[in-house]
Amino acid sequence: STMRKRKTTEPPHSSTDLSEGKEKLRLKQEVGLISGVSLIAGTMIGSGIFMSPEWVLHHMGSPASSLIIWAACGLLAMFGALSYAELGTIIKESGGEYIYILRIFGSFPAFLFAYTSVILVRPAGLAAVCLSFAEYAVAPFYPGCSSPQVVIKCTAAACILLLTIINCLNVRLATSVMNIFTAAKLLALLVIVVGGLVLLAKGQTQSFQNAFQNTTAGIGAVGVAFYQGLWSYDGWNNLNYVTEELKKPEVTLPRAVMIAIPLVTCLYLLVNVSYLAAMTPSELLSSGAVAVSWGDKVLGSWAWLISLSVALSTFGSSNGTFFSGGRVCYIAAREGHMPDILSMAHVRCLTPSPALLFTSAMSLIMIISGSFTSIVNFFSFIAWFFYGMTISGLLYLKIKKPELPRSYKVPIIIPIIVLMAAVYLVLAPIIDQPQIEILYIVLFIFSGVILYFPLVRFKCHPRFLQTVTLHLQLFLEVAPTTRDTN
Repeated sequence: STMRKRKTTEPPHSSTDLSEGKEKLRLKQEVGLISGVSLIAGTMIGSGIFMSPEWVLHHMGSPASSLIIWAACGLLAMFGALSYAELGTIIKESGGEYIYILRIFGSFPAFLFAYTSVILVRPAGLAAVCLSFAEYAVAPFYPGCSSPQVVIKCTAAACILLLTIINCLNVRLATSVMNIFTAAKLLALLVIVVGGLVLLAKGQTQSFQNAFQNTTAGIGAVGVAFYQGLWSYDGWNNLNYVTEELKKPEVTLPRAVMIAIPLVTCLYLLVNVSYLAAMTPSELLSSGAVAVSWGDKVLGSWAWLISLSVALSTFGSSNGTFFSGGRVCYIAAREGHMPDILSMAHVRCLTPSPALLFTSAMSLIMIISGSFTSIVNFFSFIAWFFYGMTISGLLYLKIKKPELPRSYKVPIIIPIIVLMAAVYLVLAPIIDQPQIEILYIVLFIFSGVILYFPLVRFKCHPRFLQTVTLHLQLFLEVAPTTRDTN
């Protein structure tokens, strides 16, 4: 059948289906500590730090309160990642939230997550980052005027197609691209940080006088400010999507988290200080692209370097998002929650190419129909709903099954704080500023019920899908893979 439930005890598929019968086909363990840090930091540092500061300041009203939000977002991301690190050492499978929800809560909620993530959340996140990459990449060709939407969308589509080729060819090539672009974007952020420190040394501190003046206190405004800040930290959980591809996951996962997230948090705070040193709060609020405005003020004729840096940064981030997003689709298919073809890997490249191609196609659809600003808040709403569910699963395991072997333990207060934050982030904007779009998102999540019962629970599959799967398998040169739980 085209979709099937595979239990952990099921004998693994081997490449005997296609070849000589000795070697099992599986994804390689290519991700070490440096690549792990790059995957987390490289995905987190994308378009957010260059585009979100003005929105955090807009919702919070004062420079000091916006800096507190940035620090709190970093702390929350750190707590969330440490909680996920423990989950990753208990359940040593790729797939992130999907696999944890499946193993702890069962098939139905895991299917709803996979359905929402694969069809909507991951492609939307990738489309948003690629659209921001395209805006910065084409801006130098249209000086003094806004770039045509058709050019931006075509550039974003070209970015997705290039990422598809890189990720389908080789895991090592994809991680090398990640490492190079992470180094480039860290360098760009250091330029902004050093520039800001020079300005402060020269006495440009007017933004920090009466820094709490005009602070907003509404719970909804604070919630939306958190959404904008957390968008810049999104990616803190990316390493959990590729656990099976990590070298020594029980060591690499916690270490990579403890290096990457404090590094990114410190950089974000220093970059925000630099923005506020160069511009007054009102100038920052009226800026369309904060980093470019900073470059114009501080670097003068070298300002083009900032546009180039942002383009490189967003490309690297979209590569990380694509790398991990394709794995959710692949793991969900392997567990019988998506068409079987998506659970296969290329017989020579050993990459989950059908899942990557599907993610690419969905992202291209999002690019045609959406824009960057329309995605962030609703992306965050769904993400934190499922983060909360996953963290409650960890609390269940800590309380009810403390005997399970784990190489890393997080103090129980940390997941409790993350769960409280998740509940706040989901409920605060609904209570304070209810929007009809949130209702549409909830309806979309639960529309998965219509598909779950006939296709997954009762396995009612049209016969022609078997033929389609077989032809696609031959055309794409892919075969079923074995589960590698280290």
